Amino acid sequence: MAAARSRSRAGAPPGGSLLLAIDVGNTQTVLGVLEGSRVCELFRVSSGLPRTGDELLPVVERLIAPWGDGLAASGRAVIGSVVPSLTPAWEQLARRLLGRDPHVASAASAHGLRLELKDPASVGADRIANAVAVAALYRLPAIVVDLGTATTFDVVVPGPRYLGGAIAPGILTSAEELFRRAARLAKVDLRPPEHVVGRTTEEAIQSGVYFGSVGQIDGLVTRLGAELGERPFVIATGGLASVIAAGSSTIERVDPTLTLQGLRLIEERDREARGG
Repeated sequence: MAAARSRSRAGAPPGGSLLLAIDVGNTQTVLGVLEGSRVCELFRVSSGLPRTGDELLPVVERLIAPWGDGLAASGRAVIGSVVPSLTPAWEQLARRLLGRDPHVASAASAHGLRLELKDPASVGADRIANAVAVAALYRLPAIVVDLGTATTFDVVVPGPRYLGGAIAPGILTSAEELFRRAARLAKVDLRPPEHVVGRTTEEAIQSGVYFGSVGQIDGLVTRLGAELGERPFVIATGGLASVIAAGSSTIERVDPTLTLQGLRLIEERDREARGG
């Protein structure tokens, strides 16, 4: 299992109540060690095929080793998963690591956020977490653009109220399908090209994938804002957020930890509701 890692600073903090936040996506799973709102560590691992908690344990133990004692002392973990087949393995992992059941985020966890949806239970935990986070940390109305396996657009207005949004094929998902179906087209890196007019097939693909994705996002954000009747604050998250934001005319802020912050808020509010 490949992992990407970032550190806010070396070493573990003295004391504090640490939280392990786990965002299980279709392609990647993001793990964060948080102390309050501060993200101490962030890791990205391949979601891969369904695994057991026993298979995950040595990998995650190694990644969070500097924070292991603090996490064991707090016993706190929260999981937001959009892959039901993987959720039990991550729950088992949290129990093995921390000795307690983790909180599993869902629509029922959106304390303080009104879900104005026909079927709230059908909304993914990542979208709920993003809505909770933007309502608590940024100005409303807002649109969250999450660039993952799918590109999701979530609309949150004062109240706070979550109105829903839109879901489009993810950028890499669409590009991979293009390369799979067109045998003569070679894969290219997703990055802003120097020119819109590609002078080679590779440049043309890069222009189409990148500017096509930016145009899709800006177009949908514009339509969502028009339906709201006022200009929303637009924030992007997900692995490709920074790359796409560089070419976007509508994205105002990039927050790569937005979903983890939402999971943190969900876990904190749930503990408060239970008197814990």
